[in-house]
Amino acid sequence: MAKPELMDYDRALELYEPVIGLEVHVELGTKTKMFSDTPNHSGNEVGGEPNTNIGPVDLGLPGTLPVVNEQAVRYSIALGLALNCQIAEVSGFARKNYFYPDNPKNYQISQYDDPIAFDGEVEVELEDGTVFHVPIERAHMEEDAGKLTHVGGSTGRIQGAEYSLVDYNRAGVPLVEIVTRPIFGGEAQTPQLAAAYVSTIRDIVRALGVSEARMERGNLRCDANVSLRPRGEEKLGTRTETKNVNSFRSIERAVRYEIQRQAALLAAGGSITQETRHWHEDTGRTSSGRPKSDADDYRYFPEPDLMPLRPSRELVEELRATLPEAPVARRRRLKAEWGFADQEFQDIANAGLLEVVDATVAAGATAAGAKKWWMGELSRIANDRGVQATDLATPQQIAELDGLITAGTVNDRLARDVLEGVLAGEGSPAEVVESRGLAVVSDDGPLIEAIDAALAQQPDVLAKIRDGKVQAAGAVIGAVMKAMRGKADAARVRELVLERAQSS
Repeated sequence: MAKPELMDYDRALELYEPVIGLEVHVELGTKTKMFSDTPNHSGNEVGGEPNTNIGPVDLGLPGTLPVVNEQAVRYSIALGLALNCQIAEVSGFARKNYFYPDNPKNYQISQYDDPIAFDGEVEVELEDGTVFHVPIERAHMEEDAGKLTHVGGSTGRIQGAEYSLVDYNRAGVPLVEIVTRPIFGGEAQTPQLAAAYVSTIRDIVRALGVSEARMERGNLRCDANVSLRPRGEEKLGTRTETKNVNSFRSIERAVRYEIQRQAALLAAGGSITQETRHWHEDTGRTSSGRPKSDADDYRYFPEPDLMPLRPSRELVEELRATLPEAPVARRRRLKAEWGFADQEFQDIANAGLLEVVDATVAAGATAAGAKKWWMGELSRIANDRGVQATDLATPQQIAELDGLITAGTVNDRLARDVLEGVLAGEGSPAEVVESRGLAVVSDDGPLIEAIDAALAQQPDVLAKIRDGKVQAAGAVIGAVMKAMRGKADAARVRELVLERAQSS
């Protein structure tokens, strides 16, 4: 009999306790790479033509020597502090030896025994308000590998590809790898906890300004370790590591899938292979990669060309003083200040627009206005164009647009035309209003003329209003707005129509 591929999720949780561990790689936004003066283009979507942004040190050519990027060290310490870690008085680099096509030196300079930060904890809040404290084992510095592009398959993954291309532009980019300890207690919410944790890490690094942390560009990548142990047992089960899952939704789906897959295999008398696995977004499944290596397999040894790091206590305290508010505390404060319901606020966070909405409010917009524009028109346009909403406009532009509405200079319909002009590069919102002549007509004279013309076509409206059928004014208001090409204040037109009915 064939073994079932997946077990019902609820049944899996009855039999087994899920335990996860998460490894998050954060590319640092320094000007140059980790150990060379090669420009760091990790924040760019393309980063130049393949294999054009790499130097001799990044390739490990004979006679070259690495030099530690000071800004990367500062960023790493700040990130460690934001993770509530201890900062090592002495930390060092090691060579992690392995062969893979995207690793041009056949070793990676990383940290092993002596990470820059260790023993931390991150507070993570789920959508339903449940709070978890995720233990951090370490946050260590290293250099990134290159990038493989798999050609010929239908999914862009290695499975089914005809051949692969390697681009070394990313090789040597500064990274911090954040490794959790085993995370217990998630139970049925384990997949959501995994995604929420990575989202929290993204919020932290963005608030620190150390990385753009855009998963779709690889600035932030997650490897999800999943294991199961039978209920009542203390020994941890064998784990699998699903590599480089590149969206929060995929993290949640991949963890859930592995729980169901492993449960089915164990219940059928099988065993779990310690291995890396690949996530397939199109099928919602993982597939086997390669046997997972242990530390001994990498033959770590101290990097002979780099001295140990000894950050001063003064530097650590200087960086500690610059730490931003913790993400969970900040979200609670913003939700209260903005007056949004839980779901309204969560929608903004889920869309990845919390930072830009906050910046727009800080620039002078109302919270409701900032939410309306970023979650509405800008998100729609961004989706149509296949870009991020934050690529279209700045918080200052949207705050100015919202201010024009609040001041009555434009109404909502005209504001969309203003936004169109801003996105077309015609200037600031105020400049677009001026150049396109989009300001609302504030003079009652033209409004009264338009009202009279509309009443001439509907002479019975005033009588209906006097008889208590106030809604009859809607037809006149609509006609006036059309005649004024949307430049009338509908509320003022209504007032004038009602005044006319009372005085006649």
